[in-house]
Amino acid sequence: MSAYKVADAQGLIKLDAMENPYNWPEDIKKDWLETLKDCPLNRYPDPEARQLVQTIKRLNQISDQFDVLLGNGSDEIIQLLLMALPHAARVLAPVPGFVMYKQLSDCLGLDYHGIPLLADSFDLDLPAMLSAIEQHQPSVIFLAYPNNPSGNLFSETSIREIIETGKGLVVLDEAYAPFAGASFINALAQHDNLLVMRTVSKLGLAGLRLGYITGNPGIIEQLNKIRLPYNINSLTQLSADFALSRKVLFDQQTQKICAERAAVFERLNELDGITAYPSAANFILFRTPEKQASTIFASIKQQGVLIKDLSSQGGLLSDCLRVTIGKPEENAAFLAALKKSLSTT
Repeated sequence: MSAYKVADAQGLIKLDAMENPYNWPEDIKKDWLETLKDCPLNRYPDPEARQLVQTIKRLNQISDQFDVLLGNGSDEIIQLLLMALPHAARVLAPVPGFVMYKQLSDCLGLDYHGIPLLADSFDLDLPAMLSAIEQHQPSVIFLAYPNNPSGNLFSETSIREIIETGKGLVVLDEAYAPFAGASFINALAQHDNLLVMRTVSKLGLAGLRLGYITGNPGIIEQLNKIRLPYNINSLTQLSADFALSRKVLFDQQTQKICAERAAVFERLNELDGITAYPSAANFILFRTPEKQASTIFASIKQQGVLIKDLSSQGGLLSDCLRVTIGKPEENAAFLAALKKSLSTT
């Protein structure tokens, strides 16, 4: 195994980590700091983060028949799900997908199976998924919706068939839901084995490290048995509750990002040798001329813009790079750097 490496972005335009590029207006910052002023740092935080949970349920219209568990980012929730399984239990997910599904499965000695997506569209290969479910009988199936790193929404019909076929848990990872306009939260009542996981990181609160999962109370109860106490600190609880209660601000920022995503996608596909894939997230995956991805990545970085080189993962990601959607001027700098890189390779 190798450690999860985070690139040093000091001095660079940072378009590699699917972050919201917009900060808060000064008046919002002032109100936030006022909220934190009387935070009792000498006391342990609310172990159940009850106020924050209620805010999350209200904003996402989560029925009281379902419970919500919070984690230190989605990563901790994925870890809890996998820790709850018996040794050598089987885990299944499409590939390419979020790397932590495999990394945490491997760390915990679980039997991970990655099922390749369709090469032309990055959509689910439903026959292959259903065959793998029948063969391996996985305890947990992870489906990112939209998918990372491809950015596309899988077929809703295929997802429903997987949920109905799987005898274990099916986790819909909706980290990029703010940009997608699609969700399976409303399907929770139809499937006892369905869980929906989200994070506030992509929305614009990456520094808080807060994720949550919702679904059948009986399942959430089991995860709570192995969740470490006080896993969501007081400052995160207060800050997240404050921020999420200002939905209009984040909606405006999301609209800007989605508009820029459409513009960047169009510009990318105008470049010779570049194939950009449709995205419902806040990033775009694109394919470069054969065996030039790493050279182009390095050239773009040398020009002051950091994106993500995925080509070393091979398979469907050979020759692929991924760019996060930033502010208009950041996107323009990226496109100019890419265009220059293409002309010199």
